[in-house]
Amino acid sequence: MNVRATTPPSIDLSVIKNRQKAAWGSGDYAVIGTTLQIVGETLCEAVDLRAGQRVLDVAAGNGNATLAAARRFADVTSTDYVGALLERGRARAEAERLPVNFQEADGEALPFPDASFDVVLSTFGIMFSPNHEQAAKELLRVCRPSGKIGMANWTPEGFIGRLFKTIGKYVPPAPGVRSPALWGSRSHLDALFGSNATVVAENRKFVFRYKSPQHWLEVFRTYYGPVLKTFAAIDQDASEALKSDIFALLDELNTAKDGTLVIPGEYLEVVATKRR
Repeated sequence: MNVRATTPPSIDLSVIKNRQKAAWGSGDYAVIGTTLQIVGETLCEAVDLRAGQRVLDVAAGNGNATLAAARRFADVTSTDYVGALLERGRARAEAERLPVNFQEADGEALPFPDASFDVVLSTFGIMFSPNHEQAAKELLRVCRPSGKIGMANWTPEGFIGRLFKTIGKYVPPAPGVRSPALWGSRSHLDALFGSNATVVAENRKFVFRYKSPQHWLEVFRTYYGPVLKTFAAIDQDASEALKSDIFALLDELNTAKDGTLVIPGEYLEVVATKRR
């Protein structure tokens, strides 16, 4: 494979990863993750998933793509580096009596042999790996030749991409660490996968629906690790300023006129077919 790691060597990615792991382990992402279930369903349709295929869900969270694949009678392995999230996925699978193998694993160092899976999936997951090149290399490595890699990644210009930029003004990322929203850019994907895969990508929208802008902020501030950790790291004055900036973003993008919140959140639906 000709995917090369170009992350500057001065960055201690292990420290960054530990911070990220702590962030995703805080709050309770499953509260938000379950609202995104439709994305896992549509991604399985995009990759034309077939019964009996060997499927790996990487950075699976509480298992949206995992469950969608298992409902289609695939042989599914669900992985994440936050064990508590896997337990949420396990409970969901057990409730539906879906056979799934759950295994704690780092998306940048997957504990599986080369070409182990027919389909590799990730919904809003692998995009948060600090070493983009290594993550892409691992997705390719464990996928068989002519197999498919399906991803749903927030775009830089969409709602969540803009939310990242907003909170980044208050707690900037470590120097040299690239935005996860780059995975929602076709040019970045082409650079990551190079000649190793044929990439097809379509812009999609997931619609966030909440009782009100205040309700959205309450949920995300309580359960969504990156937002929770940002508020925890700043003082009261900065917290009020961040709240004001977030409400301005919500007001700009909210299409509802009845006091509720309805925001179309753009993401990139990606199907990369591994070349032989």
